[in-house]
Amino acid sequence: MKTHHNPKHNELSVREILEQYTRYWYLFIFGVIIAASLAFIYLRYTTVSYLSKGTIIIKDEKSDGGAEELAAFSNLGGFLSRFKSSKIENEIAIFKSKRIIKEVIIALDLNILYESVGTIKTTELYQYKPFQVQYLSINDSLGEPNRMIPKLYFEIENETQYKVYNESNSIEGVYTFGTKVDLPFGSITVIPNLDNATKFKSFISKTVSVSYRDVDKVAAVFQRSLNVANELNNSNVVVISMQSPVRSKAEDFINELVFQYNRDAIEDRGQVAKKTSDFIDSRLEIITKELDSVETNKESFKSSNRLTNIEAQAQLILENASDFEKRQFNVNTQIELANTMIDYMENSSNNDLLPSNIGIEGGDVSESVNNYNELVLQRNRLLKSSTAKNPVVVNVNDQIEEIRQNILNSLKNTTNSLKVSLRDLNFQESVLNSKLSKVPTNEKIYRGIERQQGIKEQLYLFLLQQREEAAISLAVTAPKAKVVDKAYSSSTPVSPKKSLIYLGSILAGLLVPFLFIYSRDLLNNKISNRRDIETGISNLNLIGEIPKLKKDEEQLIQLNDRSILAESFRILRTNLQYLFINKLENTHKSNTVFVTSTIKGEGKTFVAFNLALTLALTGKKVVLVGGDIRNPQLHRYLPRELQNQPGLTEFIMDASIKARDIASKSSENENLSIVLSGAIPPNPAELLMLDRTKQFFEELREDYDFVVVDTAPSMLVTDTILINKLADVTLYVFRANYTEKRLLEFVNDAIEDGRLLNVAGVLNNVSLSNFGYGNKYGYSYSDEKPSFKNRLFRR
Repeated sequence: MKTHHNPKHNELSVREILEQYTRYWYLFIFGVIIAASLAFIYLRYTTVSYLSKGTIIIKDEKSDGGAEELAAFSNLGGFLSRFKSSKIENEIAIFKSKRIIKEVIIALDLNILYESVGTIKTTELYQYKPFQVQYLSINDSLGEPNRMIPKLYFEIENETQYKVYNESNSIEGVYTFGTKVDLPFGSITVIPNLDNATKFKSFISKTVSVSYRDVDKVAAVFQRSLNVANELNNSNVVVISMQSPVRSKAEDFINELVFQYNRDAIEDRGQVAKKTSDFIDSRLEIITKELDSVETNKESFKSSNRLTNIEAQAQLILENASDFEKRQFNVNTQIELANTMIDYMENSSNNDLLPSNIGIEGGDVSESVNNYNELVLQRNRLLKSSTAKNPVVVNVNDQIEEIRQNILNSLKNTTNSLKVSLRDLNFQESVLNSKLSKVPTNEKIYRGIERQQGIKEQLYLFLLQQREEAAISLAVTAPKAKVVDKAYSSSTPVSPKKSLIYLGSILAGLLVPFLFIYSRDLLNNKISNRRDIETGISNLNLIGEIPKLKKDEEQLIQLNDRSILAESFRILRTNLQYLFINKLENTHKSNTVFVTSTIKGEGKTFVAFNLALTLALTGKKVVLVGGDIRNPQLHRYLPRELQNQPGLTEFIMDASIKARDIASKSSENENLSIVLSGAIPPNPAELLMLDRTKQFFEELREDYDFVVVDTAPSMLVTDTILINKLADVTLYVFRANYTEKRLLEFVNDAIEDGRLLNVAGVLNNVSLSNFGYGNKYGYSYSDEKPSFKNRLFRR
């Protein structure tokens, strides 16, 4: 079939589009009320979350001068910038490490959850707990504690006794506070909290649940909720935050996290001091033995040679060489210290800390050693919460290897330089020795012994000083994280957001009815109003709309009827009369109206009968003909005694019958006569093609002012198409919410092809919300009380 479109009818105004939805205003109000109620219930019983945060500064003791001193090593390249950029990230990783979080959980007993069991909502107890459950022992054979230890429910009987049970009631009993209780999974002791007697009594007869959870899993939960961020660029300020339904719990967690971090950092720095102290002690033991040996040699030499004051003999030469001796002494001391450090580094691994502040001149080596130790400590802390393949650990290992090699190279270069200086000093010493050739040989030997003694004494005293400094550093260690703001919480919940929830519920309450109506209209393939017909059929004059009737309403128009049904047929009658006036070719006496439809069930018989009654109410003589000889329906509105009267088929078959002979007066109106369709013939189409059919209508026109014919459906059979040329007007009946939109194509094609002539449309079974007249414009057809909707929106 061909499809046709009328652009004028296809366009919907904004008002018409809105009316498609505003007519169901009560659905939107109901939807908003339901959605807002659900939002209220959700907010009433949903656990709210608060934001808790604390601020600290990661102190860096080497930030002032260390960078410049470290820059003195030209071969370190870009290590300094990489070290500074990754330092805060490394500290943040330690804060979020599972190892530190587990220590916090154990310190605060956060793996034991106390909850007050309500009728609908369960609330966590944290600040005040009516009692404390101590898990004394857990059977190892039971497996994982969080899986095998059941949740326990406690009910306080009085100040001395309590009842405990589990969900399966495999554990149940009444016990005394403070006593050891043996349960299937282990032993517990319950200690009452009687500090606040009023609060304790308020929990009597209430149910409190206690859950023992696995520390690792609880740590994983806190690890996901914890947020540690360096919010200020190029600074050491770190903000620690987390969301929790219990504000005091989150605040305690953050404060304890900072404490555990500082404790861990102090332990790390204590390891450096202890390592340095151990190194100094080992060197002191060696130097003490060497010093004892030198002093013993000096004593033996002086005793065997009977020497007392041999220095006076070379006083003049020695005064001239005093400056040289000091330089030679310092060079030997530095060589000894450098060789000691090189020997230690070559015999230790990358995992060992290096002794610091051992007296090597030049701040570059000392600063490098300090930075090396700091990197080793950072790497060890990271390995506690990650693997050696972690990119951060790999990066730190590379930095450790690089700076260790640089320190070793610097020490070797320093040693070589000192050896060159010592070689030069030795050369000068040979010159002086030549000048001292006149000094007794004993003096030379004795001076060498004293020089060795001085070196050992100087080194011994220096190591004693360094050991005291290391002991002080071990005893006094400042926290690494300085607290700027202790943990505090927001006064209002951050989740769920009430305004957002209510706004979303209102939008959902409006959207659901909208989608329902939109989907219903989108999936609806039935016509519902006159616009659907005007859109599907390009040249059809819709002259009437018949309202939908209730089950208990009268289907036939009565005398002096003021119902909306009667008024709609009066409108149809008036519009129909204008069609008759406009027919210039109308030359016969009366006007003939054929009433048809596309398929059965669209109400053509109902429309035909009421139209005939409406025309008869004007005083005109009207005859209603049952033109559907295949499936007659007109007899439904007639008394039983008239249902077997001869009709149209008998007139066509019997030439002796006159049209007036088969017309019966209707009991509904004296001006209305009815001609039934008659017996159902075997060949209805061929029967209607006979000349007697035309003669039948000509006789009726002579006797009646209006002839109304209830014909067969046009799409199902050809009967109406065959006799359509005998009608002055063909009323085509459509039924709202019954006739499919695709069937309009048949009507449109039949009109354009000329198979149906002088067609006008009637829309039957229209709901009041789609009705084009009457109450839609505030006019009442009856004395009925207006509906609540009409009274509410009356203007």
